[in-house]
Amino acid sequence: MTAVRSEPVDTSAWAPFASKVYRALWIAQLVSNLGTWMQTVGAQWLLVDEPNAALLVSLVQVATTLPVMLLVIPAGVLADLVDRRRLLLVAQSAMALTATALAVTTALGHTSPGVLLGLLFVLGCGSALTMPNWQAIQPELVAREQIPAASALNGLSVNGARAVGPAIAGVLVSLAGPTFVFALNAVSFIGVVAVLLWWRRPVREQSLPHERPFAALAAGFRFVRSGPAIRRILLRAILFIVPASALWALLPVVARDRLGLSSSGYGLMLGALGLGAVAGGLSFAALRTRLTATRMLLLSAVLFGGATLVSTLVDQLPLVLLALLVAGVGWPLAMSTLNSTMLLMLPAWVRARGMSVYTLVFMGGQAIGALLWGAVANALGVVDALTIAAALLALCAVSILWWPVRQDASGFDLTPAAFWPEPVLVTEPDPADGPVLVLRRYRVPEEVLDDFLAAMSRVGRSRQRTGAMEWRLYRDVGAADQYVEAFVVRSWDEHMRQHLVRLTTQDERNEQAALQYTIGEDEITHLIAVEGPGR
Repeated sequence: MTAVRSEPVDTSAWAPFASKVYRALWIAQLVSNLGTWMQTVGAQWLLVDEPNAALLVSLVQVATTLPVMLLVIPAGVLADLVDRRRLLLVAQSAMALTATALAVTTALGHTSPGVLLGLLFVLGCGSALTMPNWQAIQPELVAREQIPAASALNGLSVNGARAVGPAIAGVLVSLAGPTFVFALNAVSFIGVVAVLLWWRRPVREQSLPHERPFAALAAGFRFVRSGPAIRRILLRAILFIVPASALWALLPVVARDRLGLSSSGYGLMLGALGLGAVAGGLSFAALRTRLTATRMLLLSAVLFGGATLVSTLVDQLPLVLLALLVAGVGWPLAMSTLNSTMLLMLPAWVRARGMSVYTLVFMGGQAIGALLWGAVANALGVVDALTIAAALLALCAVSILWWPVRQDASGFDLTPAAFWPEPVLVTEPDPADGPVLVLRRYRVPEEVLDDFLAAMSRVGRSRQRTGAMEWRLYRDVGAADQYVEAFVVRSWDEHMRQHLVRLTTQDERNEQAALQYTIGEDEITHLIAVEGPGR
């Protein structure tokens, strides 16, 4: 019998555009990103003539990023509990209405600094709802093998808008004023809303009652805490983002004090970074065929660290622009690698929650890093601060030797797999009953005990990722070759989610790897805690 060979999946840079929904959403999102960057310039320009303008202008960034820091984790929980398409529709529609309100109040002359910052805060809340949700739907739009290319294209949209949006806004603000820019931003949301209305996302049958928000939040944190590969990605993100944020934070000071440039010169430097980021995004797919994820992170740290050092020590604008171009290339190589590797390791049931944690680490690393490097530059000077940052990026590159990321995240098979046998019940527990203690007995010959214990360590992490609060493996001292696995789940509902929703083919492989060292039938017992009299 001849085996059926599946057609190889196209993993080139532009392959995700073969998906009509992804292509339409990407174009709409690019337009929206351009509107957002133009709005930022318009908002800052609206405040430049106010008393305390420097403080007010800096608060524009605070108003748009603080909601993301505060709300991205709850937003990730919400995106895993409700229909992601509808949540995106609500968020984008609310942002469109808020942007329209900003344009109207500005046209009527009622946009005081307080009103402006308040409306920007509301828009930031919409961004917080959108970020983890947008990332979580990517595996629904493209093939799993195309996720790295899709991550690179998403980064290309953001970085391209960052490079072009402020320049366009500067011209439009000078010709027509901030009101026109705000109106364009309001219009830019229409495309995203229209595509979301057109997209017919498959309806998924819900066999269990909706998960409670706080239980879902705890399950998300438990998954991240119990996944060494997930924690490694977050660690690598922190090691790169914190020192890399120094160049972004201190670049205006470098432009003004070291190079003697005006605001237009600073814009030119930002343009070099943006152009490099576009080039890095376009080259990501080609580099991925030659480099592992670990080596990609090594390359990005070397490029960004070297460019940071050159930008610090050189006072010739052409050389600095060239260095910033190189830094721009390094940035999306790191971001796309981290983003796509994280996505490939998250099953559907917890994808938005996992990406919200990643987003918080990313945004928090940039925010805390900017404050840190500002303080260091104030104490030691800009040159010393950027030199220290470059040295830390060099250490980030070297640390790959001790803390690499998983080489082939695409090898994870996260297809849902309800492979556990249904528990035999005399009475049907209430979903809220618990905690639940699950005991499973194994017989293991002594000669394969070490292999069994190694395999069971992976099984234990699987139990904890999918819902177990505690997990241990015990040896029965009253019987030869007898071992008992014990894990505790918060409630019967949580345990049923393990059975029906959370287990994947990868978990099944881990369990089968342990069972190959056992003999006979394993015994499974389910125990539910009961309250005694007077308790």
